[in-house]
Amino acid sequence: MSDVVEKTLTALPSLLSLDSQPGAAKLSSTSKLGSFIRGITELTSKHEEEKLIQQELAAIKDQASSPNTSMRQMKELMVRAIYCEMLGYEASFCYIHAIKLAQQGTALEKRVGYLSVALFLNESHELLLLLVNTVLKDLQSTNLIEVCMALTIVSQLFPKDMIPAILPLVEEKLTHPKEIIRRKAVLALYKFYLTAPNQVQHIHNKFRKALCDKDPGVMTASLHIYLQMIKENPEGYKDLTGSFVTILKQVVAGKLPMDYNYHSVPAPWLQIQLLRILSLLGKSDQRTSEIMYEVLDESLRRAEMNHNITYAILYECVKCVYTIHPKAELLEKAAKCIGNFVLSPKINLKYIGLKALTYVVQQDPKLALQHQMTIIECLDHSDLIIKRETLELLFRITNAQNVTVIVEKMLDFLRTCQDDYTTIDLVGKVAEVAEKYAPNDNKWFIDTMNTMFSLSGDLMQPDIPNNFLKLLSEGLDSMEGDTELRRFAVDSYVSLLHGEPGNLPQCFLQVISWVLGEYSHLRTDLEPATVLKLLAKLLSLKHSSSETKSWVLMAMTKVCESEAGMDVLQGICETYCSSMDTVLRQRAQELQNLSLHAELKAKVLPQDVSMEPLEVDSSLSFLDEFVSEALAAGAAPYKSHHQRQEEFVQEKVLSLEPYSMSLPIDMSSCSIADRQSPTLPSMSSGLSGDSTDKAGATTLKLERVKRVWGREGYLAQREPAEEPAPVEAPSPVHPVEPVGEISVSQDQTLPTTVAGKLEKQQLASSLFVGLGSQTSVSLMGKSEQTPQRFRRKAKGQVSSSEVSKQTPNSVIAPPDSVDNLLCSILLDSNTDPETSLPTPKQNGIVPLEGDQSENDVKTLKTSLTMNNGQMAADSAQTEEPVTTKDICFASFLPADCIGATHSEITPLCSSQSVDLFACHVHKEQCLVLVVFIFNSSSTCVQRLLVQLDSEEVEVSCICESPVEEVKSHGVEVCHYSLTVKRPSVHLVVSGQVSFLMPTGTPHTAKFSYKLPLISFIRPLALSTEEYGTMWLAFSHDTKQNLTLITGLQDPLRATLNVLERKLHIHVVEIIGTEGIVACQLLQDQPCLMHCRVHAGTLAVWLRSPVPELPDCLLYHCQRALQEH
Repeated sequence: MSDVVEKTLTALPSLLSLDSQPGAAKLSSTSKLGSFIRGITELTSKHEEEKLIQQELAAIKDQASSPNTSMRQMKELMVRAIYCEMLGYEASFCYIHAIKLAQQGTALEKRVGYLSVALFLNESHELLLLLVNTVLKDLQSTNLIEVCMALTIVSQLFPKDMIPAILPLVEEKLTHPKEIIRRKAVLALYKFYLTAPNQVQHIHNKFRKALCDKDPGVMTASLHIYLQMIKENPEGYKDLTGSFVTILKQVVAGKLPMDYNYHSVPAPWLQIQLLRILSLLGKSDQRTSEIMYEVLDESLRRAEMNHNITYAILYECVKCVYTIHPKAELLEKAAKCIGNFVLSPKINLKYIGLKALTYVVQQDPKLALQHQMTIIECLDHSDLIIKRETLELLFRITNAQNVTVIVEKMLDFLRTCQDDYTTIDLVGKVAEVAEKYAPNDNKWFIDTMNTMFSLSGDLMQPDIPNNFLKLLSEGLDSMEGDTELRRFAVDSYVSLLHGEPGNLPQCFLQVISWVLGEYSHLRTDLEPATVLKLLAKLLSLKHSSSETKSWVLMAMTKVCESEAGMDVLQGICETYCSSMDTVLRQRAQELQNLSLHAELKAKVLPQDVSMEPLEVDSSLSFLDEFVSEALAAGAAPYKSHHQRQEEFVQEKVLSLEPYSMSLPIDMSSCSIADRQSPTLPSMSSGLSGDSTDKAGATTLKLERVKRVWGREGYLAQREPAEEPAPVEAPSPVHPVEPVGEISVSQDQTLPTTVAGKLEKQQLASSLFVGLGSQTSVSLMGKSEQTPQRFRRKAKGQVSSSEVSKQTPNSVIAPPDSVDNLLCSILLDSNTDPETSLPTPKQNGIVPLEGDQSENDVKTLKTSLTMNNGQMAADSAQTEEPVTTKDICFASFLPADCIGATHSEITPLCSSQSVDLFACHVHKEQCLVLVVFIFNSSSTCVQRLLVQLDSEEVEVSCICESPVEEVKSHGVEVCHYSLTVKRPSVHLVVSGQVSFLMPTGTPHTAKFSYKLPLISFIRPLALSTEEYGTMWLAFSHDTKQNLTLITGLQDPLRATLNVLERKLHIHVVEIIGTEGIVACQLLQDQPCLMHCRVHAGTLAVWLRSPVPELPDCLLYHCQRALQEH
């Protein structure tokens, strides 16, 4: 303790400059802070410490409140207050003084003020509002230190509501001449992206500029943002793969300055970050993976130094190699690297090896066979972390053939485990594998679950006993198996209750009570009176909780009969009918009444009711009449917990707008009173970025960037491909031992006798059985080829005649042109990439201006006649087969859709000879999805059924389905009405088509269709007065600055005209530099928008009763103005 205090006293002067003499090495003996720290270290009890600190806080409060206190003295007071808060004592009176110190004084005093604010306050603290103007002033300062301090506090504290006020200034700092300012600005934007991603979507192109910044620190900071964005949408950043590979090549080759080296390893954390990004980009993508093979091989080859940071790089390399599309040479080198780690005598390296092997075994289960004896030894390792990771590995390779041995090892570890987290995790794994891979032995399954319940105590997730009871209730595929399993469970629990149940955990007692209450009648030799006595035994246990007693009383209610065990029931009812616990009192009353009325009990609690499917009215429609009457009587509408929380937070929302900016609209005409303008504070730059940037290719431009990263510069061109010399994998430890040879580590004490070796080999043969062939292995998280025994009955199962094998669908081709902005990638395709056909066109909506449905009519290559959807060749029929290119699907649109604007007709999926195409038609009251079914074969297709489903869209079928028959080269049409259930930027409708071939063979294909939210937007005609009334009634809003269309006489009107044309909105009124706009989302979900020209940008404020709608509509507004 004395060493720590001495170091603290020595370091404090450099921060506080308490001694006026420069270079002071020790804290002055007269310093109050030094005396305070020494006084605390000399105390002998907690009471004395509390007394001394309270005296110190009182002295600090008096001195801080004094008007004669200088800034230098206030700086010392803040540090003393920080020390008190670090010890756990509140000093809230200093918070306001810390903010004042950050606002005034020299750079050193402001530094201490900002430090105090960062330690004292949190993002939701109300005093944070007082810091906004200070941060704005410091961000505009010419002093680099002040700008750095402001960017640091922004990255730590600023909440979502304050981001719009400072975002333009932070965005400006991305082009600052100083590297440290640009780096801190990127990190601040990273914090903004995590807090409110929709508010920084418009500057994604500037993230790309940060990625190719001439300073490596700025580039490294931008990788944090890209890692997060690629996790959310890897498809949108495939074009940057070459750039990331180029950067990693130069890092590995040592092109960065020496300052970035750590133990002679070039920028190791940068390498780890890039490897994680590459693994996300290359997953399930052969073309992208081929770009990174060379640099991964180079990373494995160069990581040869014997240091911990090198092992971390190797671990990430191995994970990346096994995540991307496989290459045999890289897989072999990665496997050797894993072997070196696993066989290392060092515990840390062995743990890394087991961790990597656990990840890799999901892709290559045979790799575990090479190290089976080492894994067996790790099960008896003295280090608990090694044993736990080994059990995790065994969990990953569990299958139906080795489940009994692996579960036994897990239960053995549970018997000695003292860590609660490990117990909860391991209990979940035991329950999962026991249910998934249980052998055909009821005794093993019930005994395993009983042991698990007994060992875990009450340390388990509540869904584990619930799933077990649900399994017993729903049963298996056969009635005989259900009865046998339940009867064995009853036998097992009766035996337990005959013993000593006092040591059983509460959750296990509840399971026993429920099973005996439901299924004790399956044992004909078991009298109800006997069961009642056994259950009464549980009530007499001292440690039984009220919840357990409630379960027991409910089970006794199910078991009791007219005369059986009345003497036992009478005493129990007398005891608990007067209980202080209302639940127990209710259960006792139910037991007493139902035991005396057998007919009533048969109606209320019939036997085997658990076998019948339950019908749950999740919408609570039976309460509609009650709700209608209550609303008519003036009751307030119900608001969900989430909505109430949002309204509660919005009551405390910070308004960052000056009072002088108000709506110029006449209040007497629109009735918008007591509201401030939605305009943001005056800033020198808009939030939507540089509007002069032209759209171009999305690939990163690295030309002419030379001599900025070191001796050889930052080279953007690819290095010439060379045949790499055959190199061995890095050997941080001794080489791999032969398969099957026993490896005895230096830190383990294992038996070396022949009998011990034979025992381990026998255990290995039991654990790793089923991993030698692909047909028998069943990995967790992969498709199972071994049938699962405890497969629950599915609700509404499809008959066997309708079951068909699925056919893989092609992947949609990339769009023709890509916008330079990152956010544009989200809108390039309306169809799911995994379930669409190749198409050279984009599934976007046809522009409204001048595009009518007649434009889609095309000339047929062959002379065909249309008759009820059937295409018949006339006398001039050619020998060429009819293809989808020859079909004009627009002519098959339903009658009520002809003349309406519709999107392009694009492919959905293809299965055998059936091709599906789709488009969406814009109607005034709904959006219609039209599905065209084309039979390209020479035979008929029968019983064709198209089923659609979506979590975000309400789908209503308009036409009849299924289609009984689709003739050869015929076209059938199904159309559906779509309305939005939950707004989102893009809405996805998924579905499948099933049909029968003439041979009777069923086929099924799945597809999905992506719709932009603007397809559901319709104009909402309102007067100014109606707009004002609705504005006050809506509670969900968002604010943002958008790009203003300049170059015209009236920029506001020109901008609103573009939004009106592209988003189908209605401009209510434009007065001067402000305008109000209204629209609605089908059906009847309005959204209002107030616009104001301010500082060269368009400040918008959107309001709606739907929480997600303002943010989604704001995104499409940004997109529409960027595309203009």
